[in-house]
Amino acid sequence: MELDELKSAWRSLGEQLERQQDIQWQLLRDSRLGRVRGQLRPLLWGQALQLLLGVGLIALGVACWTRNTDAPALLASGLLVHAFGLVTAVMAALTIAFAATIDYSAPVLVIQRRMARLLRLFVINANACGWPWWIMWVLVVVAFAGLGEVDPAAGTPGWIAISLAVGVAGLLGTWGWSAWSSRRRRGSPPGAHDDGRCVADGGDGIRRAQRLLDEIAQFERG
Repeated sequence: MELDELKSAWRSLGEQLERQQDIQWQLLRDSRLGRVRGQLRPLLWGQALQLLLGVGLIALGVACWTRNTDAPALLASGLLVHAFGLVTAVMAALTIAFAATIDYSAPVLVIQRRMARLLRLFVINANACGWPWWIMWVLVVVAFAGLGEVDPAAGTPGWIAISLAVGVAGLLGTWGWSAWSSRRRRGSPPGAHDDGRCVADGGDGIRRAQRLLDEIAQFERG
C-alpha cells in the first residue's frame, strides 16, 4: 500500500472513530438529560396538587365571605382564604410553567441557569405558600364553619385565639430557624449540607438534577 493510500485510510479511520465517539457522547448526554427530566417529575406532581389545593381554597373563601358579609370575622377569614388560595394557585402554575419550558436540547450551561432559576422560584413558592399554614389552617377551619348557620352576634371561640397565638409563635420560630440555617450554610464548604437526603427548602429533586447537569458539564470540558 502506497503512502498516500495509507494516509487516506488512516484519516478515514480517524473520522469514523470521531463519529462513533460523537454518537456515544450524544447517547450518554441524552440518557443523563432524561434522568434530569425525571428528577423534576415529583416536583410537577406536587405543584399540580398545590394548584388543585389553591383552587379549592379559592372556592372555599368565596363561599365563606359571600355568605357572611354581615359577620366581620367570617368575612375577613373568607377574604384571606380566598387571597391565599389565589397566591397558592398562581405560584404553582408559575412553577409548573417554568419547569415545563426548560429546553433540554439547549447547551448544558443554559439548562443549568434555568435550573438555578427554577430552584429560586420553588424556594419562593415554598416560603410564600408553606410557612403561612401555621396560621392559615385556623382561617380555613373558620371558613368551613362559615358555610353553616352562624350567629353573627356570637363571640369568637377561645380556641381560635389560642390557635392563632400558637401559629404566630410557630411562624416566628420557623423564620428564625430558617435564617439561622441559611447563615450556617453560607459559612460552610459547598455541599456540606446538601447530601440529597434532607434539604430544608424541599427542592431535593431540583438539586439532584443540578448535580447530574454538573456531571454532564464535566464530561464536556474533559
